[in-house]
Amino acid sequence: MLNRLFAIILLIILSPLFLLVAISIFIEDGMPIFFKQKRVGINYTFFNIYKFRSMKKNTPNVATHLLENPGQYLLKIGGLLRKLSLDELPNLINIINGEMVFVGPRPALYNQDDLMALRVAAGVDKLKPGITGWAQINGRDEISIEEKVGLEKEYLERKSFWFDVEILFKTFTSVIRVKGVAH
Repeated sequence: MLNRLFAIILLIILSPLFLLVAISIFIEDGMPIFFKQKRVGINYTFFNIYKFRSMKKNTPNVATHLLENPGQYLLKIGGLLRKLSLDELPNLINIINGEMVFVGPRPALYNQDDLMALRVAAGVDKLKPGITGWAQINGRDEISIEEKVGLEKEYLERKSFWFDVEILFKTFTSVIRVKGVAH
């Protein structure tokens, strides 16, 4: 309940930024403004995640690292959105819908069977996915999926209000320094 309430407050506070990003995307590449993609939620259920669209309309619907030349699909504003994690702001809608929380493992793509097999074996699939998590501030795109799941399991074992506060603080400082973003 606290996650949802905080997400509503943030959505209201950040509405001018939402509008600015939406207008920028629309001017550069038209509609849609949001990118919607099937992701894995708690207990291996599925939901649609919402993000600001950082890629052109004709981009194949696969993980960015699987694209041959991801730069050719990136919107001009897309690089900035990703570096500052502004593309993730619509995840607040997923929190309000009860599909995500602020801190937890990032939701896997529906077809990331290798990652999900490791998460199920580690019990991490029992956690609701988050906007940020222990793995994000300890490597993000720079670590292997085995390392990522190891960090997610550590989060599961250490989960507490104060650990979440620490992760949120470190996320903020990581975003400021633009650390660990591969694309």
